[in-house]
Amino acid sequence: MKKIRKNTLIKISLCAVLVMIICTFAAIPVFAEGDTGNVAQAIENTWTAAKGQVQTVVNNVVFPVLDMILAILFFVKVATTYLEYRKHGQFEFTAPAILFACLIFSLTAPLYIWTII
Repeated sequence: MKKIRKNTLIKISLCAVLVMIICTFAAIPVFAEGDTGNVAQAIENTWTAAKGQVQTVVNNVVFPVLDMILAILFFVKVATTYLEYRKHGQFEFTAPAILFACLIFSLTAPLYIWTII
């Protein structure tokens, strides 16, 4: 019985020491822009440095993927709307119109989005 308590006590102690070591390494102070401490300026400088890479990735990967998803959804919705029209005789155009507007917005977004941001 005492051996089990001793092993448990050792495991708890080792876990506590490990947590203290992790906290010590995680508590390293971070300074922005040397001695000034201007965090806003550091964030702006980081954005300025990475802006070109972010624009390239968003223009060449994110927008085309979003456009493809919206185009597929639009055509599927148009097809299901047509089938519902043939079945019930009532054409519901709201969902295809919204998807079409979103598709147009995402297709033209790379032309003006970077002037806004």
